[in-house]
Amino acid sequence: MDRLSLLLFGHAAFQHLNAACELGLLDLLMDRGPLTVQEIREELGLAERAADILLLGCTALGLTRKEEGRYRAAGLLTSLAQDGTWDKVKDTVAFEQHIVYPGQADFAASLRENTNVGLRRIPGDHPDLYHRFSWHPHLEKVFYRYMRSWSELANEHLVDSLDLTGTTRLLDCGGGDAVNTIALARRHPGLRATVLEIPSSAPLTEKRIAEAGLDDRVTVQPCDMFADPFPTGNDCVLFAHQLVIWTPEENTTLLRKAHDALDAGGRVVIFNSMSDDEGDGPLVAALDSVYFASLPAEGGMIYPWRLHEECLREAGFTGIERIEVPGWTPHGILVATKQDT
Repeated sequence: MDRLSLLLFGHAAFQHLNAACELGLLDLLMDRGPLTVQEIREELGLAERAADILLLGCTALGLTRKEEGRYRAAGLLTSLAQDGTWDKVKDTVAFEQHIVYPGQADFAASLRENTNVGLRRIPGDHPDLYHRFSWHPHLEKVFYRYMRSWSELANEHLVDSLDLTGTTRLLDCGGGDAVNTIALARRHPGLRATVLEIPSSAPLTEKRIAEAGLDDRVTVQPCDMFADPFPTGNDCVLFAHQLVIWTPEENTTLLRKAHDALDAGGRVVIFNSMSDDEGDGPLVAALDSVYFASLPAEGGMIYPWRLHEECLREAGFTGIERIEVPGWTPHGILVATKQDT
C-alpha cells in the first residue's frame, strides 16, 4: 500500500521535494543542521502551519530525519552534496516543476492521439518545445541549466569511453550550450568542433564556449537540422540527447545526414538515455518517457538500444558498438562507422 500511495499521490510527493528545494530547507539543513522547528521557521520565514506541513512531508518521505526534536537532511542528500551531485538534482527538480509538470497532465491524451498534446501548455505557435523557448526566457534558462546538469551526470563516461585519438573534426548536432563538446575538447587539445544549434539558442552556445576559453577551437553554426545541410569533412558526428526527441523515421533521416557529413571511416556517436531491449526498464527511462511523449515534439521516447541500432543500419552505418554507462541515470553510448568507399 505504501507503493500504491506513492503512485496515487506522487504529484504531492514531488511538490514536497520541489518546495524543499525552492524554499531552501534541504540546503539549510545540510549547511547548518540539525535544527529545531523554530530555527527552521525563522531561517526560512515560514509560518508555523506552513513549516509543519513541509516538515511532515519531507520527514515522511525520508528527505529529512527528526532526532531528539531536531531535523537534519537525509544521509543520501548529504552524500550527494559532498560529491557535487546535489546541485544537478536541484536543476532536474526545477525542470520537472516548471516545464514537465504542466505538459504531462496531457500524457494520456498524448498517447491516445500519438502526438505531443501537452505542448499546448507552453504558449507559442511552433510545433516543438525548443523553438518556443525564445518566447519564454525563464523556461529556456531552466531547461538549459537542467540539460547541462543532466549531461554532466554522465558525460564523464562519454569522455572516458569515446576514443577520439586521431579525430580532428567533431560535429555536435543540437549541442545545446555545448556542455559535451566542451568536455571532449578539453580532453583532446587537438580537436576542433562545430556545434549545430537552432538560431534562437546559438548566442547562449557561443557564450558558454567563450566562457570555457575554447572559442578558438569550437564554433557555432545556427541550423535547422532537418532543413539545412550539415557541414561536411568531419571525422565524428555526435548526437547527444537528441535522438530521444524525434520519431525513429526522423532519427534515421538525421543519421543519414550525419553519414553524408562524415569522411569515409568516420564515426557517429549517440549519447543519451536508453531503455532495455526487453521493454521492462530501467525505471528512470520509463518515467522520463512521459516528458517525451507529452511535450517536446510529435515523436520521441527513451528508446531501446536495439531501435537506435536499427536506425543506424538503415542510415548506412556498420560496426555498431554499445557502451553501457554505470550510475543511476540510464545513459548509454552507441558508436558506429561509415565504411570506407
